[in-house]
Amino acid sequence: MPPKPLVYNGTLVERIDLTDALSLFRIQPDDPPKRDEQGAWFTPGQYCVIGLNNEEKPELGSVRRSMSIASAPEHTGPIEFYIRFVAKPESENPLTHLLWKRQAGQRIYMRPVAAGVFTLKDTVGLDDPRYKILVAAGTGSAPFVSMARSAVHRDPKADLSKLVILHGASYDADLGYRDELDGYVKNNGLHYYGTVSRPQQCPNWHGDTGRVEAFFEPARLVDLEKRLGLGEGGLTPKTAAVLICGLQGTIGSTLTSLIPRGFVPDFKRIREALGVAPEVPASLFYEQYDTEPVIDIKDPAVTEPLKAQLADALHKLAS
Repeated sequence: MPPKPLVYNGTLVERIDLTDALSLFRIQPDDPPKRDEQGAWFTPGQYCVIGLNNEEKPELGSVRRSMSIASAPEHTGPIEFYIRFVAKPESENPLTHLLWKRQAGQRIYMRPVAAGVFTLKDTVGLDDPRYKILVAAGTGSAPFVSMARSAVHRDPKADLSKLVILHGASYDADLGYRDELDGYVKNNGLHYYGTVSRPQQCPNWHGDTGRVEAFFEPARLVDLEKRLGLGEGGLTPKTAAVLICGLQGTIGSTLTSLIPRGFVPDFKRIREALGVAPEVPASLFYEQYDTEPVIDIKDPAVTEPLKAQLADALHKLAS
């Protein structure tokens, strides 16, 4: 028996198709969210649940998915989501296949409460003076766009020089928010570097190439340090914290590249597998809806080298 249909409580007021498979969806809830004294109703980095009923195949029922919010929490207009169409879904009732049939003016479900702890407040703390390196694959840039937007919304002259957004996509057309982020580079000191993994199909692209995790490969890490004004070997947990939002492969590759620098993951099971003492602070955080570790913690061939590298790096940092 299919689940009870969702009761729609919002309207898709605008849809902007950036490509055939990448769109901005702006949803206006029927009941405006409750705001704090600063006018914010959520913390940048959080997500909402949106959903639809399968009207063509009602026997499949409804589907709901968590989506990071791209809007600034102080923004009073529609709530924005940056979503990619899933061409090869694992579910027989994928949300994006229903969502791509919706047009402006149609109704939708949106849980009117934000959730999640993938925020600066809940990871490094709002007063952390280090660089915050925000690593995004595809639509994983949404929570980081929200962070930048919020800071500029509260203060148009906000100093974003300690924020570093690394955004990877297959094609330059997939680098959503590029123009807006370039504006923050010019006006607020943001460090923003987009990279494309299929540059041969992007004749007008002259920026970085490769997957976003390639920024942390040994041969390229020195270049990133130079861009940030750090000396060679200067990117460590003493100078930076890392937040990652994207594919499992992006998270896993970034983690394994940065462990030799002493970056400690927040994920409890990985910490335990690498022998990290509970009192050692985390310096690498990631958004993950899947509860499985991003590396194979049951394989000693994977964990033992990382364990030794991390122990050596932490020893050097402490000395």
